[in-house]
Amino acid sequence: MTAFVSTRGGASPAPFSVAIEQGLAPDGGLYVPQHWPGITNEDIGADLSLPESAALVLAPFLEGDALSSELPAITAEAFDFPAPIVELDAERRLSVLELFHGPTAAFKDFGARFLASCLTRLRKGAARPLRILVATSGDTGGAVAAAFHNKPDVEVVVLFPKGLVSPAQEHQLTRWGGNVRSFAVRGTFDDCQRLVKAAFVDERLRARFDLSSANSINLGRLLPQMAYFGAASLALWRKHGARASFVVPSGNLGHATACAWARKIGLPIGEIALAHNINRTMPDLLETGEWRPRPSVATLASAMDVGDPSNAERLRHLFPTMTELRRALTAHVVDDAAIRARIKAGHARYGQMWCPHTATAAEAFERHGATSGPWVILATAHAAKFREVVAPLVGQDPPVPPSLAGLFSRVSAATEVNPTLEALAGALG
Repeated sequence: MTAFVSTRGGASPAPFSVAIEQGLAPDGGLYVPQHWPGITNEDIGADLSLPESAALVLAPFLEGDALSSELPAITAEAFDFPAPIVELDAERRLSVLELFHGPTAAFKDFGARFLASCLTRLRKGAARPLRILVATSGDTGGAVAAAFHNKPDVEVVVLFPKGLVSPAQEHQLTRWGGNVRSFAVRGTFDDCQRLVKAAFVDERLRARFDLSSANSINLGRLLPQMAYFGAASLALWRKHGARASFVVPSGNLGHATACAWARKIGLPIGEIALAHNINRTMPDLLETGEWRPRPSVATLASAMDVGDPSNAERLRHLFPTMTELRRALTAHVVDDAAIRARIKAGHARYGQMWCPHTATAAEAFERHGATSGPWVILATAHAAKFREVVAPLVGQDPPVPPSLAGLFSRVSAATEVNPTLEALAGALG
């Protein structure tokens, strides 16, 4: 049986199902594989769909687990939308991987829907509902709410920083009702994330509720993100005969970790370049060797406004020395002025409408000075979610996907809370 252990070494190994139900390991650490499986390029056929290839990539991690036999059905249910590779520049072998074709128009749909498919199977007939706490800087909460809305035996509590998400993102966070409750925290994303972590280790709350997480601290959110790195890297390997390198918009570092894990198990991935806004805790670590979390700063790329990224703990577990970490990853810092300029340039040069996060990655690629491809920029959210930023720069409104248009017509409801565990506990009822 495949098992998962805590990054902090103080918890017993747990199978996949237990790890995703718990969310956080009992010692406060994050779950990581106890042993790494290996995959070769020949293990995944060329003509497989994304759900089929995802099941093959993830199968070794669920070996012997209660959900292992249901994995093909889970991936088919979760990944029922495309992740196309769009060529931008044939000469430079540069492409963009569009990850915004799911129901909430953001890459978080992949992990959230996979986790929902897993947990609803595990919780069927449970004595009391599973209460999922999710901290969000924008896209995660909407994706989790959509994935779990009206699912039986599960309740979702979304915590977002009041006034620090885009209007479209706030609509996605607050217009669900039913088994989804939204809390506008009077603070930053880091405050929201701190509250979630504190709730998991609070004995009083754990006695009252069955708690789990749906942030990228949850293994069930992170593993499925490996699937599209695998599918894209294999497609480009077959086309170009070379490893694909990725530029990853980075905030809480879950996406970066998924890419590093995909490379670790043998998928044909070359360089991994992280694209950060001015919240530069991870770039500073790579530059100075010092880990210095700090309060987050609001930027145009709001989903990446993270000053104390949780998944740095997983990356430092995977690459325990600074030499290994620097060899594995590079990072670039992009400010708001450069984000605006790259949105304009991307539209003028490629006819693309990029959200601020995707534009951050596109700018990081230009700064990276790559001399050979293939290279892939991750497009993590639809530009319509950031109309207020994008439209003035490109001279037109981004088209609104039907799924977003339907959601925006609903009534909004959120409860404001102070950024303390006592306030959250009281609001939970």
